[in-house]
Amino acid sequence: RHGRKNRPFYRIVVADSKSKRDGRHIERVGTFDPFPGKDGIKEVRLNVERIKYWMSVGAQPSSRVAWLLGKAEILPPLPIPKPVQPYHAPTP
Repeated sequence: RHGRKNRPFYRIVVADSKSKRDGRHIERVGTFDPFPGKDGIKEVRLNVERIKYWMSVGAQPSSRVAWLLGKAEILPPLPIPKPVQPYHAPTP
């Protein structure tokens, strides 16, 4: 996550599964701006050739990135990931 307070901007990267979430990455393959611009469109930039290469050598996207790649028709479309609901113990 990059950007400023209340205005996030995300980089889509290829990273080793053993590295930290915000740690070292191998290659930056895209960006995602979740807030629409003046034209009302959310901006997603993807390097499709490199994404297809990394997928061919076994890279696995996170659920949100897989959803974005489905929207870009690089992967089969996936449903929007549902947020995990916190467990509330029943009250007696």
